[in-house]
Amino acid sequence: MDKTTNSITNQTTPPSLGEGTGVGRIVFATNNAHKLQEVRHILGDSFKVLSLKDIGCEADIPETGTTLEENARQKAEYIWQHYHCNVFADDTGLEVEALGGAPGIYSARYASMESAPDGSPVGKTHDSEANMARLLRELGNNNIRRARFRTVIALIIKRDVCPCGCTSIREDHLFEGIVDGEITHERSGSEGFGYDPIFRPDGYDRTFAELGPDIKDTISHRARATQKLCAFLRNAK
Repeated sequence: MDKTTNSITNQTTPPSLGEGTGVGRIVFATNNAHKLQEVRHILGDSFKVLSLKDIGCEADIPETGTTLEENARQKAEYIWQHYHCNVFADDTGLEVEALGGAPGIYSARYASMESAPDGSPVGKTHDSEANMARLLRELGNNNIRRARFRTVIALIIKRDVCPCGCTSIREDHLFEGIVDGEITHERSGSEGFGYDPIFRPDGYDRTFAELGPDIKDTISHRARATQKLCAFLRNAK
């Protein structure tokens, strides 16, 4: 789904983090250390990837979309509007067949959306252990455990039209990565983050948390979306 949107709008913007029409440095709209490390590992030395902390952004960027695409665009747009720099943002969801595609866009806060008898949240936002516990509890002994991880990356970059950079255009692009697999009956492995200990990708007999970054970062949903992003950015240099 790379280049699903490719809207170009004429506008003049302050200098971007890259130079000329190239994309040397770019902001990844996240402060999630696991995501940042994973993406930097995938992109290698081709680009200088900055986090929100690196640019001094402490805002709680809203994610009010109803799809991964909308949330990714929303985060990238916020940084573009406030910091005027090349930026990409991602949103990822785990979609479980037996649960009708849940948790989907609510994957990171799945447990916090479940209420205890007193009405309080069962888990904190971004509580991976609580999220996995809820998912395994809801699946129970169900043998239909097909699932997929899906990542969408939204990219906004500036292109200079003239050599002096006085006029530029904005480009928007989307890149998608999907990996199919199944949910295991119990946690296994200590690498990775999120739902990695209970997700076994097709073609492997180990979970993401058992495979480790060297393998995961070549086959995962985020890896596949990031590889498309990287190929585009290399051509944009």
